Amino acid sequence: MRQRTLGTLTTSALGLGCMGMSEFYGPGDDAESVATIHRALDLGVTFLDTADMYGPFTNEQLVGRALAQLGAGRRDEVTLATKFGIQRDGGTRSINGHPDYVRAALDASLARLGVDHIDLYYQHRVDDRVPIEDTWGALSEAVAAGKVRHLGISEASAETVRRAHAVHPVTAGQYEYSLWTRDPEDGVLATFRELGIGLVAYSPLGRGFLSGEITDPSQFDPSDFRRSNPRFQGANFQRNLDLVAEVRSLAEAKGVTPAQLALAWVLAQGDDIVPIPGTKRQRYLEQNAAAVDVVLTADDLAAIEKLAIGSDVAGTRYAAETMGSLNR
Repeated sequence: MRQRTLGTLTTSALGLGCMGMSEFYGPGDDAESVATIHRALDLGVTFLDTADMYGPFTNEQLVGRALAQLGAGRRDEVTLATKFGIQRDGGTRSINGHPDYVRAALDASLARLGVDHIDLYYQHRVDDRVPIEDTWGALSEAVAAGKVRHLGISEASAETVRRAHAVHPVTAGQYEYSLWTRDPEDGVLATFRELGIGLVAYSPLGRGFLSGEITDPSQFDPSDFRRSNPRFQGANFQRNLDLVAEVRSLAEAKGVTPAQLALAWVLAQGDDIVPIPGTKRQRYLEQNAAAVDVVLTADDLAAIEKLAIGSDVAGTRYAAETMGSLNR
């Protein structure tokens, strides 16, 4: 597996998003999920991404168990990333960036993961009630204490990133980025490159849509959050399905899967970008990992760009309430 550099952090060119192993995309299978994590490391996909709010808490515990089964000797192979900042209480969610909460959340994540440090610790969402300087002051203390090696931020505005970076260097920002979500190109990516910050692209397969394997909303388990996601609803679903058909056509001409084409496109946007497609099955992991060997020519990239998928996609990427927590 090739390597890439995010700020001052070197990791695998492709990561593994672990969220869906525990929640949001229907029932999981812990044994298969652990096997998928182990297979990822064997393939050189050493960048593992989780968060305390996934489950909540159960995804960190799952990742921690998977690492423990490997033995302490393999811990250094892993770039372990987790996040804080979204609190869940039953069916409600709130955003918390208070320094005391940062400290408590970090210690709890370390315990669940069973490690003595986190390689990349993100602020999951920005709390607009707390100055970003206060939140990042606490995070900087965590780095000084050796509990965290690198700091990241997710879905923050370019201005907020600058303010955070002035307190302590931001190593990476995690943002949704794919053929059908190109929001980071609207100022954030340029800011990152100016400041030397890497981009971690989550949902690079459009929550599975760009894989070409989703053809009807009835495929989703009742617990799958995509049942309420605007891009998977009504007329939006069919319009977006038509876009995926165009991706499939280009992929077939290239001799790759739609998922591999979509991942190769993200990888081609810069060596400072690492996509972290999520999966809970080994077979999809293996397919995704092969995308790093797909070479897109200038003609390929021009043909993909001509589709204008990012501008034609129907529906917002989250429901209205969640959209309000972005770009703060």
